[in-house]
Amino acid sequence: SGLPPGNYSVSAAHAGFRTALQERQAVAAGGTLTVDFTLETNLATNLVEEITVTAMKREDVVRKVPFSITATSEETLRERGATDIEDIAANVGGFSVQNLGPGQSQVAIRGVSSGQIARDQPGVKEQVGVYLDESPIAMSLFTPDIDLFDVNRVEVLRGPQGTLFGAGSESGTVRYITNQPKLGTTQVFGELDGSTIQHGNQGGNVKVGFNVPLGQVAALRASAYYNALGGYIDSPGITTTSNGSIEPDPTITQQHVNTGKRYGGRIALKFAPINNLSITPRFLFQKVEMDGWNRIDAYNILANPFTTNRPAVTLGDREQFIQIREPYTDKWLLGDLNINYDFGVAELTSITSYNRRDILVVRDAGALTSSITGGSIGQPEPVYSLNAPLYDATGGGDPATPNRKPATMFTQELRLSGTQDPFRWVLGGFYAHQTRDYGQNLAVAGFTEISGIPSRSPSDTFAPPDSPFFSSLSYKLDQFAVFGEGTVALSDQWDFIAGLRYYHFSEDKQQVFGGIFAEVNDEVVSQPGNTSADGVAPRFILSYKIADTTKINAQVSKGFRLGGINDPLNEPLCSPQDKITFGGHPNWNDETVWNYELGAKSKFLGGKASVDVSVFYMDIHDLQANVTAGSCSSRLVYNVPKARSLGVDLQFEVAPTRNFDFAFSGSYDDAKSQSTVTAPAENGTVSVLSGIRSGARLPSVPKWKFAAAATFQGEIRPGYLVYVTAVNQFVGTRYTQFGDDELGTLPIPAFGTPNTPGSPYTSSVFTYDPKLPAYDIVNARIGVKQEKWDLSVYGNNLADERAYLALDRERGTRARIGYLTNQPRTFGTSLRVNF
Repeated sequence: SGLPPGNYSVSAAHAGFRTALQERQAVAAGGTLTVDFTLETNLATNLVEEITVTAMKREDVVRKVPFSITATSEETLRERGATDIEDIAANVGGFSVQNLGPGQSQVAIRGVSSGQIARDQPGVKEQVGVYLDESPIAMSLFTPDIDLFDVNRVEVLRGPQGTLFGAGSESGTVRYITNQPKLGTTQVFGELDGSTIQHGNQGGNVKVGFNVPLGQVAALRASAYYNALGGYIDSPGITTTSNGSIEPDPTITQQHVNTGKRYGGRIALKFAPINNLSITPRFLFQKVEMDGWNRIDAYNILANPFTTNRPAVTLGDREQFIQIREPYTDKWLLGDLNINYDFGVAELTSITSYNRRDILVVRDAGALTSSITGGSIGQPEPVYSLNAPLYDATGGGDPATPNRKPATMFTQELRLSGTQDPFRWVLGGFYAHQTRDYGQNLAVAGFTEISGIPSRSPSDTFAPPDSPFFSSLSYKLDQFAVFGEGTVALSDQWDFIAGLRYYHFSEDKQQVFGGIFAEVNDEVVSQPGNTSADGVAPRFILSYKIADTTKINAQVSKGFRLGGINDPLNEPLCSPQDKITFGGHPNWNDETVWNYELGAKSKFLGGKASVDVSVFYMDIHDLQANVTAGSCSSRLVYNVPKARSLGVDLQFEVAPTRNFDFAFSGSYDDAKSQSTVTAPAENGTVSVLSGIRSGARLPSVPKWKFAAAATFQGEIRPGYLVYVTAVNQFVGTRYTQFGDDELGTLPIPAFGTPNTPGSPYTSSVFTYDPKLPAYDIVNARIGVKQEKWDLSVYGNNLADERAYLALDRERGTRARIGYLTNQPRTFGTSLRVNF
């Protein structure tokens, strides 16, 4: 009492108990307000936690959402050793992330995957939508790897979410939900972490954040973080010989070449001038800088044990061969504005967002270039061993084009929703405008002078000197959609949900290619293109409440992935056969999925246990398969007419006592092509294209996947808890892309010229396994915590499993074969504070 009129946040705290908070408590002028609290002891009750989510663009507890969803708090993820999107996926059944290099995460849900997306495929769209709160942030291969500091929870929505979340949410949606500014509350929080990597160097992080009220109607929340990312990949050193060639030197080592850092911050202001209105602008900045790749080389044309006229090199368990460093940088800016007005019977929400990305990937293309200059053309060693950095740039970073514009995405969503029974509904509209300028530059300094071969034709003024390959691609994509969904309570037990989204998109692409590796008839290749499409994405759900704690749900829903425009072939590099096989394929169509699903959710044992299980069949049309165009060093997308994925998602949690809880999340996904794609051969016959045959497994996703976690906690004195958490994550076998199941042997030398790099060889065949083996990762953490701090020690990958995450290849498999791998055994300590 005795306070100025307004809204207040009221908290209650007591030693040995969890602090409780109640927001937006209205105090009238001259009035008195009583706020009741029930405080829980720090030792939690043995009831399974119910997390509130917004998966249907309204608040519901997970148990009441009528489809398969996992919501995991940031605290739980941290205790299980999760620090990035790949770790999150390891803890969630039906959710897979293929690691394709630093900052390059390819996301899949329920087995719907079309194979590895390469860094030089900027026009390929995502199959899983990724959101930061209400703002879309997915960017195909380059989905931002968000730091989880001050994140409230991560929601994984399985199955098509196209009705409410649109393009990209074809097989599911991932949502990072951050902590929002709190009115009337002062809070300071932080984290300090240090770790050491076996076979590597050290890592750690410093993170800090705060929440402060600004008068009665506003609050500011900000956080900042710095992560030192330890490296664990080594490389033999290099020497320059008297004739000017560059050779590996196994006597010296470049250590920890994939060391890096990630840093950034978020700041948000909440302004609530009246009870029913909130306005929240936010700004985010993040930058990732990596010195190299988490790649193991199994075979490199410039460094292998089979050569006789170059130093023979046998690469170790965590080694690669590079002549130059391969840095990766990603600068991401996000600004968004969330405006919400509550009319009482309905809420109006406006979400405006703007994303900006600058990405530079530098690859050592020496193996690729030597397979052409030494293998195909037959140039001597001083030519084929030249340093050959390949700049893949979205935005600036390429020295030849420092003013290239970054990728941008502007979105606007406006929706009106009614949240009162017996009829809850949402109606809205969505608009997106995306641009991306991308290019590649193969900068081989001294190429023309040393080889005597011009790097470009006389008529080519597009490519810089000594750049035998140079490209510039500009994309513009516009998308418009309207959507609606309603939930009607047919009775106390039956709910029926129906929704529909209509979308239209158009894409324009300008692409120019120069340099002798790309020119056709000594001319620069200019190939503009455009594509457009429209369609609908419905969803129907019937939900039956058997009891207050048990529901079964039946669903039919549709998701979609937008089509696009292929790059032209690099014809000068193509064999005659590959030119015929892969030519004449300018566009690819929208990919669509129809999902048929039956699920059940239940709490039992008096609330001590819960289970969520779903069985599904996903009928996929025009799957956008990624294909490597053989010797052309090009990548194309082909539509596979029919494919399917069927399987089971299962989540189980139980807390039999106040001191122990156990969680299991697992899935079985049987995903296969149901069509065979053919292409013409040089002799006029027809052959299967890149292994895309009926019955072939869809690539990059495992059939079996699960995570099991157990936590014990006990009170050592009033208000002080000791806890131990252990988790085992299993991922089954996978292939990286279509056709990998037909690989496994590489003829060497792969070219019939006397000057093939390193020839003559001591072996004619290199054998490798393209099938990525199953693996287990075991993490554990032990700590002591109380209300204001949490001190713990942890071990990640305790068994020191060396997992193969993806097959990495250069120029098909002619120049290099390698595997992306995980971080070795890591030990660390962490301190968290909250005041």
